[in-house]
This record gives sequence, structure tokens and C-alpha cells, in this order.
Amino acid sequence: MTATFRAACVQMRTGLDVAANIAAAAALIREAKAAGAAFVATPEMTSLFEAESDALFAKVREESEDEALKAFRQLAEELSIWLLVGSLPIKVAERRCANRSFLIDPKGQVRARYDKIHMFDVDLPGGEVYRESRNYRPGEHAVVADLPWGKLGLSVCYDLRFPYLYRALAKGGASFLTIPAAFTHTTGLAHWHVLQRARAIETGCFVIAPAQGGHHQNGRRTFGHSLIVDPWGAILAVGGEDPGIVVADINPAKVAEARARVPALTHDRPFTLS
Repeated sequence: MTATFRAACVQMRTGLDVAANIAAAAALIREAKAAGAAFVATPEMTSLFEAESDALFAKVREESEDEALKAFRQLAEELSIWLLVGSLPIKVAERRCANRSFLIDPKGQVRARYDKIHMFDVDLPGGEVYRESRNYRPGEHAVVADLPWGKLGLSVCYDLRFPYLYRALAKGGASFLTIPAAFTHTTGLAHWHVLQRARAIETGCFVIAPAQGGHHQNGRRTFGHSLIVDPWGAILAVGGEDPGIVVADINPAKVAEARARVPALTHDRPFTLS
């Protein structure tokens, strides 16, 4: 692992117009680069936050034709940054998308892809109903990718509630975890901070969690509060509800330090359930 680097979370309020969303994200990515960030992460559904099925499938494209991915690859190369596009809706079949995260290197090449594994199918108090699986196909593969500073484990939003995924990523070599999200305001208010800190503490990893925030054109309200958390669970940076960026300096040596204090990743034991 090499020296300290600066990471940034881009917080957005993505709407229904793909071109406008790309422009909004690009402006904030440029702001993050100007603030010294070498690694920049955007939230879940960076390019489009559309809940209505017919409208969604009228706008989505296959990966090779996706205008947002093309734009972000060009931007990463122009700015010479590592860019984690939290997720884009990518057409993978007739009336079926993947909620796909992309890691792009400073030459504009896609270095890793991850399709969100856990689908957000829940009924919340107050009549909030979500059925992500209606339009999206769940992924089947966890992903760890190489960065100049160590290995990165990828995830998306609702994955946050499944700690076994993050333990597997850490055991697979990850020192950093990305958890881009569009957390509902209801669940975020109750669980966002504590779950992000728990994933960092359990794995001894840095957590970088860019979020959607505010009232969206699709009628949803998301929680915001993008977070960067260190391996001991300390919050290094946190946003509010409005679009913007948060930045923090990341010292990869802190990963080994936290894991030496509490080496829980080496203490798994077989057991039976009776």
C-alpha cells in the first residue's frame, strides 16, 4: 500500500433527464478533482432515477451504448482520476436492467463492474412500497478490484444490510469499500450512519458511501449524508441533504492498524445451529 490519498463522495439529487444528470455529476466530479481528490465516487443511480417502468425502459441502454458511461470514461481520463460511478441502470434484457457500478481508471478504462446483488423489495410504514426486482436483475458475483493504494470491494445501497458480503470482500483483500446509495429518508434516518460505521468496524476497511439526497422528481425522498468512515469506525467526512461533495484524506496504513487491534477477520470458527 502506498501513501495517503484524498477521496471524495459526490452527493446528488438525480432526476429524470439523463443529460442533465450527467452534467450535474460532471460538475461535482470536477469540483472534487479541484479539491485534490484522486479517487471520486458518485451515488447509486447517478444518471437516472426513474421508478416508472415504461419510462425507465424507454431511456435505458445496453452498456456499449450508454451515454453516461461514455461521458464518465472521458471525464476520468481528462481529469486523470480514479472514478467509481456508483451505479447506472444498464439494459441487460427485454424490460430488465442491472443496477451496475463501474470503476474507471485515469486512462478512461473500465477496470471493474459490479451488479447489485440484493434487491430492495420492502414495505415501509406510511405506505412506502419498493420493488426493485420488478425492473432489475440481481447480480450474482462479488467484486474486488485493484487501486493504486490497495484493493477495493464494490457494493450498492441495500447490500449494506448484508454483512456477510463485506466480510467476504475484506477476506478477498479489500481495504476500501464503496457503498453508493439512494437510501430512503425513512430508513436512512434510523440506520444509515450506524450501518456504515458497523461495516467499517467489522471489516477493518475504509467505507466510502456517496449518496442521493433530497426530494426527487420521481417523488422519492432520499436521506443524503454521504459518508467516509475509517477502519476504526470514525467518521472522517459527512454531507447534509443537498448536492455537493465531501472529501477526506485516506491513509491505507490505518487498515492494518485497525485489524491488528482487533483481528476479527482471522477468528472465524465453525459452528452448528440447534
